[in-house]
Amino acid sequence: MQLSAQQLYMEIGKTSSGFDYQNSVGQTLENLQSTSQTYLKLGYRDVLNNSETLHFSLGATYNGYGAIGSDPVLDNFFEWDVTYVGVEAGLDFRIFRLRDFSFYVKGLASSEFLIQGNQTLNNQVFNLVGEEEFNNTIFFLKGGLMMSYPISRNTLITANYTIGKTALLDQGNETDNEQLKLTAHQFGFGIIISLPDCNCPF
Repeated sequence: MQLSAQQLYMEIGKTSSGFDYQNSVGQTLENLQSTSQTYLKLGYRDVLNNSETLHFSLGATYNGYGAIGSDPVLDNFFEWDVTYVGVEAGLDFRIFRLRDFSFYVKGLASSEFLIQGNQTLNNQVFNLVGEEEFNNTIFFLKGGLMMSYPISRNTLITANYTIGKTALLDQGNETDNEQLKLTAHQFGFGIIISLPDCNCPF
């Protein structure tokens, strides 16, 4: 029998960003510190196998990333504050159950588009949107864990952790050869709601 497990999900939480910056002469910043930003996910989730251990998800994302730092040699202060919206697809696989708790591993990929962003260098603020030297579209690969718990016949609450890595600035810039790679740790809570025709064995 083919199971039907259509669900809608929402997840909200905090992102801690790790920035790996390299300037035009190949020097890196060792003291970049992350800033806490908010993320939000909304989407659709469906089962891919009869045992309902494997699910596919597709949704929209809203992500904030940020970091601050300084270069004591050049006496420079840096700050990045950027916001992206995107589309994310993923798979989650239930590895085991413990009473009513279910534990999953997740793999995700997303394409995100810059909608707001500033770079501060000392006392100068630069708008990153539309700048040719910056890559305004980024691609993430992510992995993570999820724990779920049913609170009603058709509703789950979840706790989530994911880590993803990508390149943020244009790595092929012929003008200054700057590189800025981004690692994002996301910690959040969510809710999964089954649609009326869902045959979901919580």
